[in-house]
Amino acid sequence: MHEWMTDNGNTPHIVVNALVDGVTVPPEHVKDGIIILNISASAAHNLKMTNDAVSFRARFGGVPFDVWSPMRSVLGIYARETGQGMIFSHDTEMAGDSNDGEVSSESAVEEDDLESTRARSHLRVIK
Repeated sequence: MHEWMTDNGNTPHIVVNALVDGVTVPPEHVKDGIIILNISASAAHNLKMTNDAVSFRARFGGVPFDVWSPMRSVLGIYARETGQGMIFSHDTEMAGDSNDGEVSSESAVEEDDLESTRARSHLRVIK
């Protein structure tokens, strides 16, 4: 998704649950336990995305900060310009099920959970 968004000239952002153990983000930018991070090449330096975590160095209010976010804390990814993206399910019961990439309504992040964040108007479930 990140590569596709970048290739199409969009700015990828991830929505992270900052309350998950192991998340290292600037606490002053967390709102209601959620932080939205710009992971474009111009904002996220030394970006590394693995099956275990997303890490990069970024500036927050001009101050450099090393971000670390375990994959289990990443709630979704979306393009800032279009608002299109994906919401991820971290439900362990769903891990073995094959649903061809679709996110069921029971396992998706509830829209009310993101209501108070600025990502609320940007996230859409794509099936």
